[in-house]
Amino acid sequence: MKLLLVTTSYPESNEGEAAAGFFVKDFADALHAENNEVEVVAPARNSLYTNESGVGVRRFAVPRLPLSLLRPSSPGHWPAVVRTLAGGYRAVEHSCAEQRPHHILALWALPSGAWAARAGRRLNIPYSTWALGSDIWSLGRIPVIRTILGSVLRGASHSFADGFALALDVERLSGRACGFLPSSRFFPCKARNRWRVQEPCRLAYLGRWHPNKGVDILLDSLNMLEKEAWSRIEGIRICGGGPLREAVHEAGARLAGMGRPVEIGGFLNRDQAVELFEWADYVLLPSRIESIPVVFSDAMAAGCPVVAMPVGDLPRLVQEHEVGILSESVTPQGFAVALERALAMSTDRFRGNIAHVARLFDVRSAAVQFMECLKKPSSGK
Repeated sequence: MKLLLVTTSYPESNEGEAAAGFFVKDFADALHAENNEVEVVAPARNSLYTNESGVGVRRFAVPRLPLSLLRPSSPGHWPAVVRTLAGGYRAVEHSCAEQRPHHILALWALPSGAWAARAGRRLNIPYSTWALGSDIWSLGRIPVIRTILGSVLRGASHSFADGFALALDVERLSGRACGFLPSSRFFPCKARNRWRVQEPCRLAYLGRWHPNKGVDILLDSLNMLEKEAWSRIEGIRICGGGPLREAVHEAGARLAGMGRPVEIGGFLNRDQAVELFEWADYVLLPSRIESIPVVFSDAMAAGCPVVAMPVGDLPRLVQEHEVGILSESVTPQGFAVALERALAMSTDRFRGNIAHVARLFDVRSAAVQFMECLKKPSSGK
């Protein structure tokens, strides 16, 4: 089958800045491995067409990256938004006219879904959408955009979401069925041989430094830990980048100046991320808003339990599957208490459960699941 993937994030140069983009690349490769012809349309700094291990990648130039930082509510961003939307429409329609795919998959609902819907209508090509929390819980709050979003979702042959609760929200918005499809990437970790019992603990955070991801909550919670808790910590590595960069570096420097073993690092490529999670005893997920982050499946692949906020699907995954510690509230105080609980217990107790969940979040299995869905009638209620 000929498939076109339309996405707002695909790795170009600094792969560490595009964890979601690397998931899309792995998903495209997995679809290609299932004997499909796959082409990807994605924004980039410059327009370019390349063949990457059998997957065609059509990049179109945009004024700013990443697109996730563009805010339609900000007048100063409107010129970049307009140019990006126009460039996306042109690139998707050109790819469809040239390749004539059998199906288009939009990652994610907006703006990719709008590009897919327009090209699909013009050329009579069915499309599906795969929604993220930012589609529904952020863009879906803006009245005009919510109307566009609902139209895109209703026009899709199949709707997917990367979270269980998110799928229900997509159904409420669209009035149509939505399936859960996990977003994960290939994360080649060695079998874990370190299961902490009493030795000092290693903690890791990897992700965007954005209010939604709660890195500021994490840093505030670290300031609340007592001396006894710090005596159980060997090191904390906070890696990533984003709009809170200055605040993160300042807070990290203050903690380090107090003698706390806190290290601040930048974005990590895949191999570096694997090394970080193989080093860690716990992966930290202090998000304010979340569905199921890719870093959760990374942690499971690395055999590493998590300390997480009670948002999105994390309570269901962390508590029901027992793969870590859940904060009781989305506050620095709540997360500090969760950290203290994690520091007081052995990670060996999570071993079998993590292995089970890791099998559920496999990118190759997700590709097979998607192809099976395409063989079924269009989704609906």
